[in-house]
Amino acid sequence: MGTTIRPEISKKNRYWIDKHRYYELKHFCLQYPTWKKAHSSLDSMVRFAYDAAGSSRTNKIQRPVEDTVIAREYYAERMSIVEATAKETDEDLWKYILKAVTEGLSYECLRAQTNIPCCKDTYYDLYRRFFWLLNKRRK
Repeated sequence: MGTTIRPEISKKNRYWIDKHRYYELKHFCLQYPTWKKAHSSLDSMVRFAYDAAGSSRTNKIQRPVEDTVIAREYYAERMSIVEATAKETDEDLWKYILKAVTEGLSYECLRAQTNIPCCKDTYYDLYRRFFWLLNKRRK
């Protein structure tokens, strides 16, 4: 059974954040695969929406291309926040950190899947640093 990181660490730790804020940020990151899927699926939707825009039963002005661009920017912005924070956390291990925080993986699972080139203590220190940096970025 994998080890899960404790939601609350000592306030003396340099990467301390409130337990509930940690959960908020963790759930923000766990939405990453959904954002990525929605972002990539919007390309085909704009073509369909553009074809269907001609017939409207309401007086509402339809702007499918504009709506799609706004939605793509929304998803791209959130994905870039998570990716940039992972890169800022560690230049060499950022891909492992990104995979772990967006898929909810423990060190043991990550090591089994990707053979991460660091020890457990280093990984969890970087994991906490990631959420500390994300907390600063998402204020």
